[in-house]
Amino acid sequence: MTNPSSGSAGLSTSLTVFAPAKINLVLRILDHRPDGYHNLWSLMQIVRLEDELSISLSDKHSSIILQCDDSSLKTDSSNLVYRAAAAVLAHSGRVVGLDLVLSKRIPMGAGLGGGSSDAAAMIIGLNQLLNLGWSTEKMAHVGQALGSDVPFFLFAPSAIVEGRGEKVAPVRIKGSRWVVLVNPGFPVETKWAYQQLSISRTGVRPLSDVHAALGKASALSWESVLQAAENDFETAVFKTHPALHRIKQKLLTEGAEVALLSGSGATVFGVFRDETSARQAQSSFQTEPHLKVYAVSTSSDLKL
Repeated sequence: MTNPSSGSAGLSTSLTVFAPAKINLVLRILDHRPDGYHNLWSLMQIVRLEDELSISLSDKHSSIILQCDDSSLKTDSSNLVYRAAAAVLAHSGRVVGLDLVLSKRIPMGAGLGGGSSDAAAMIIGLNQLLNLGWSTEKMAHVGQALGSDVPFFLFAPSAIVEGRGEKVAPVRIKGSRWVVLVNPGFPVETKWAYQQLSISRTGVRPLSDVHAALGKASALSWESVLQAAENDFETAVFKTHPALHRIKQKLLTEGAEVALLSGSGATVFGVFRDETSARQAQSSFQTEPHLKVYAVSTSSDLKL
């Protein structure tokens, strides 16, 4: 995940971190919490669509300066990468200047966790660059305050995520698959999706025995995971955005073992057995230029 380069003293002064997207193979939204959030239960998996974050220590200033190749993304203190850098410096008591360059590949507002992954990459990168020696648990504690999905990316590639996202239990899914990500070119706001879900359902289904069993296993097969795949947001989100349901149906027609909304959307993904079938499915969307379509492998290892 990191590629360091050294200064004249032999200490690393810069490195590049790759921040992968995630998909939710299972996403259950459970009971309402006293803090206003919902408890969730999700099986999450990273895929090889990656943002790139370059981190450099500066001897010319003591600020955090962030640049991004996507002009629609703010680069001030509201940005998750900026906030992650500030949080690491605050927790470590270090005062250093940082020059950060973020290259975006993961669509925003897409249900793929791009912002959270970028924040996790920032924490991982600074932990290494500043030689902080933080454990994964310590990094996840810092990341949890930034966003619900941030801790997952510190325990990736696959994990069961519960609570608000702070309870992360890594799990191994044996083997790999190819995934076709189809983004419709518009975002779905998470807060809106939760509102629609609350309006559309009459009660909360408890966690099924099938999902509970997945949570107890030390290693899973893709077959068992895909049989249990579901996303509670689909009915409510598809009602407002029928184009997303059409994408799901097309992925299934093209041979996907499972097709599902990721997160609260707007990306829909299909899981395929191999690269050839995934590439064929990807090409079937070529006549719809407003869509962003990626064929990527799941990752059984994180590049650290």
